[in-house]
This record gives sequence, C-alpha cells and structure tokens, in this order.
Amino acid sequence: MFSPSRQSPLSLLRAAMRQTGVLVFAFAMMLPMAAAADGLRLLMVERPGCYYCVVFKRDVAPIYHKSEEGRLAPLVHYDLRDTLPDDISLASRAHVTPTFILLDADGQEVDRLTGYPGDDFFWPYIDGMITRAIDAGLDQPSG
Repeated sequence: MFSPSRQSPLSLLRAAMRQTGVLVFAFAMMLPMAAAADGLRLLMVERPGCYYCVVFKRDVAPIYHKSEEGRLAPLVHYDLRDTLPDDISLASRAHVTPTFILLDADGQEVDRLTGYPGDDFFWPYIDGMITRAIDAGLDQPSG
C-alpha cells in the first residue's frame, strides 16, 4: 500500500497509472503543482561509446517524454565534448557520462544525478529532483 508521507506526488501518480485509469484522474486532480512547471529541463550529458548512455537510451529515453517527469522537465541531450550553450550555467563541469542535470527556467543547474544506475533508481531520484525544484519555485523564470 502507498504511504503518502513517504512518496512524492509524482511517484504516487506513476503508481496509480500502473493500476487504473480512474486513479490517474484522481491523482492528477491532487497535483496542482504539476501544471505550474514549464521551465525545467533535464540535461543529459553523454558521449559516443558510453555503455550506460546506450542502456538509458534503450530503456528510459523512449518513454521519458510520456512520463510526468518528462512533461515537467523535458530531456535535452548534450555531448560532453561540445561547448556548453551560453544560456546554460552549471555548478561544475560533468566528467562522467551519463550525467543528468536539472536546469531551472533560467538555465541554471538545480541538481544532478551522476551516472545511470538503472531505471529503478533513476525514476525516484529524478522525481525527487523535480519535486524539490517545483517546491522552491525554480520552474518559473526569475525575470
């Protein structure tokens, strides 16, 4: 059984989607914060030949955009060897691929997940990153 005090709203929504379409509607109505997030992005730092990047692209990338996390923080790919775009500011350079960096609406790094330890860890971790960013109001541009 779910424990609302231990799971985030996005985790609860995903679990409900697995069970029935009726619960999806009920949980969606309980998530007013979901509609507010439109400026977050999830930057995936990758490089050619990265085994874990390939695994992520095989297992998660095809469905990420269909998830609540994908709607709240669309996935953007970035090659480790490329020059970082001017509108993105990171706390530090990524050295491991893949690295998933949550960017706020202004392109500033909010949080990061270094490496890809499998989808069982990825989804809850990314969910927590997004939830914390929304709670802090980082999903809206500051200007």
